[in-house]
Amino acid sequence: MTTPFLNPRREIPDGMRFTEWRAADGWPLRSYAWPQPGTARGSMLFLTGRGDFIEKYLEVLIHWHGLGWNIAGFDWRGQGGSGRMLADPLICHQTDFDPLVDDLTSFVDRWIAETSAPHVIVAHSMGAHLTLRMLARRPEGIDAAVLASPMIGIRIKGVPIWLVGGLSRAATLIGLAERRISGRDIGDVGERMTSCPDRRADKLWWKATKPEIASGVPSWGWVRAAFASIARLPDTVLAVIRTPILLVAARGDPIVDVAAIEHAAALLPNAELTIIDGGGHEIMREADDRRLPVVARIDSFLALTS
Repeated sequence: MTTPFLNPRREIPDGMRFTEWRAADGWPLRSYAWPQPGTARGSMLFLTGRGDFIEKYLEVLIHWHGLGWNIAGFDWRGQGGSGRMLADPLICHQTDFDPLVDDLTSFVDRWIAETSAPHVIVAHSMGAHLTLRMLARRPEGIDAAVLASPMIGIRIKGVPIWLVGGLSRAATLIGLAERRISGRDIGDVGERMTSCPDRRADKLWWKATKPEIASGVPSWGWVRAAFASIARLPDTVLAVIRTPILLVAARGDPIVDVAAIEHAAALLPNAELTIIDGGGHEIMREADDRRLPVVARIDSFLALTS
C-alpha cells in the first residue's frame, strides 16, 4: 500500500534509511537506501549535482520506488550530509574531482554486489559528469544510465567560457582557491534552477529546516577542478563508452553547455538524446508540464533494461 504524502517533496518516505559510510581515505559520506519490501524490478543509483542534497529529489524518487526500483545513493564529499572541505560549509569547494570518481566507483562496486540487477544510474549535472568518468574507467555491471543536464561543458550567460577558465586558474595561482566566486548563491537567483516557484520554495524549506545539509556558492578551486575534470572526457574517451545512455536537457539551460551535450550524444556509441523547450537546469524539479514528460521519457528508456 502506498504511503500518502501531504507534500512528497518535504517528507522522508517510510523505509528510506540514511547511514554513514567511509570512503577509502576515511572521508565520511552520507548514503541512503530505500529497498523494495518485496521483489524489485532492479536497482537504481541516483546521483545529485553540485551543492545538492538528496532531499531535493524525493518527489521523483517516490515515483521510481513506486515503479518497483530499489533506490540508493549518497551525498558527494563536500556537500549535503557528507563531510565538508572548508570551515565555511556554505562554500562548495573541491581541488580535484578524482576523489569524487573514486568515491563513486567504490560505492558502485559495493552497491552492485549487494543489490539485484538490472543496475541503472540516474544522475544530474555534476553527478552525470562523474558518471561518465566512472563509465570510462569501469563500465562493468551498469546496465543503463540516464544523464540529466549533464555537466559536459559549462555555460555562464554573458561571460565567455575561456574567461571563466582563465579567472579560475588565476584565482587559484594567487591563493584564492577557497574563496567563493560570488557574494550570493547564484543557484537561487530567478529561474536558473527551476521555473517552478513551489519547488524553489521546497529547496529553501529544506535548507532552513536542516541547515547542516545546505551548500552555497562554488569556490574558484571548484571551478578550476570542474574544467580540469571536463578535459578528461575528450572525444576519444566518450567514443568508447558503450553503456546505453539517455541524455536529457533543457534547450535554454543556463548552467551547462547544451551544444556540448549534443556533441557528446553524437559520439557516444549507444546514446539517445532528448532536449526539451523551456525550463531551468533541474529538469526533474520543473513544473509538471515540463517535468512529467521528462520522467516519462526516462521511464520508457529504463523499461528496456528490466
